[in-house]
Amino acid sequence: MDHFQYRNGRLMAEDVALEDIAAAVGTPAYVYSTATLLRHFKLFDEALSGMPHMVCFAMKSLSNIAILKLLAAEGAGMDVVSGGEYARARAAGVPGDRIVFSGVGKTREEMRMALEGGIRQFNVESEPEMRALSEVAVSLGQVAPITVRVNPDVDARTHAKIATGKSENKFGIPIARAREVYAEAAALPGLKVVGIDVHIGSQLTELAPFEAAYRKVADLTEALRADGHVIERLDLGGGLGIPYTRSNEVPPLPTDYGALIRRTVGHLGCEVEIEPGRLISGNAGILLSRVIYVKNGEGRDFLILDGAMNDLIRPAMYDAWHDIVPVREPGAGAETRPYDIVGPICESGDTFAKGREMPAMAEGDLVAFRSAGAYGAVMASEYNSRALVPELLVHGDQFAVIRARPTFDEMIARDTLPPWL
Repeated sequence: MDHFQYRNGRLMAEDVALEDIAAAVGTPAYVYSTATLLRHFKLFDEALSGMPHMVCFAMKSLSNIAILKLLAAEGAGMDVVSGGEYARARAAGVPGDRIVFSGVGKTREEMRMALEGGIRQFNVESEPEMRALSEVAVSLGQVAPITVRVNPDVDARTHAKIATGKSENKFGIPIARAREVYAEAAALPGLKVVGIDVHIGSQLTELAPFEAAYRKVADLTEALRADGHVIERLDLGGGLGIPYTRSNEVPPLPTDYGALIRRTVGHLGCEVEIEPGRLISGNAGILLSRVIYVKNGEGRDFLILDGAMNDLIRPAMYDAWHDIVPVREPGAGAETRPYDIVGPICESGDTFAKGREMPAMAEGDLVAFRSAGAYGAVMASEYNSRALVPELLVHGDQFAVIRARPTFDEMIARDTLPPWL
């Protein structure tokens, strides 16, 4: 469910017309719904009620500080994967003891930053990283709480570029080697083992891969406890998908996911951490764009938008589908026609959809890309020297710019000339 619905012929973001936002800030622009963000976070929180848990929002999906502050006020922790994300979480007021640090390539500088600023745990992904963290912690006179990310060799049945739990993926250590790696961790100074971490991929639309992975984690917990390790936390990752397409495929609900967690690891007495991102932020955002031209081609018509692949890279990178809808509601029984929907960048890959059925569109019409809140603005670039898209947050009948569109002068001012030019 989201809070982008037609009302009196106009597509609304909660109680604000998207036409009014376009008139105020221009297009393209990302628009987020407070009500949707909070609803989706609370669904996960409620799904784990009655057992010790923390819902850590996966910041890589959407990292605007206003969004982080909004979720943190509801009790969310944060899952970060870089020093920059850690700094954003702290700037949003998230305390260190509610931040987990994931990622395969943590640098010593990032480790130091998190230890000095406060951290709930590091999700360690390799033995070299574990040894480096030990050195940094000892140099600071601190003890770093860690989990070790295990790779359970489970096929997440998702897009190859967002699968993370198979043996050929770069993430984690093979689960078959976990006991020897935990033995080394326990022997290293400056480290404290607190649990196990696992994450098998993103945009999962069925529960079976989760169940296979979590059952392996449960068995590993028992084995590690038998070896003398204190396993008090299980970080089960995220990855639950959302319905991007118009197909009949309906991803599992957070309540179903919570029931699965209780069934597979609930008997272990561990605190459970989960790291949802897409299901919280995906349907909470749209990309608002305007038709620049309607171009008649050879055997096809093109809608050329002011939004482009640098603003929303998912279709070009993953062949991802986003519903694209007119901001003015089509009349009942309105005829449709196929369009190739493209952006203005000088790349053939700057294509959002081919042969997409849409009502007749005209120059100046507004369209909205649904389910664009996750992996949209965070993956944007200034390719072709196009300004980054502004972000806006709607709350009831109010809206605010939470990241402004930079001017060309501001973009150019970031470049510096060497003294010999």
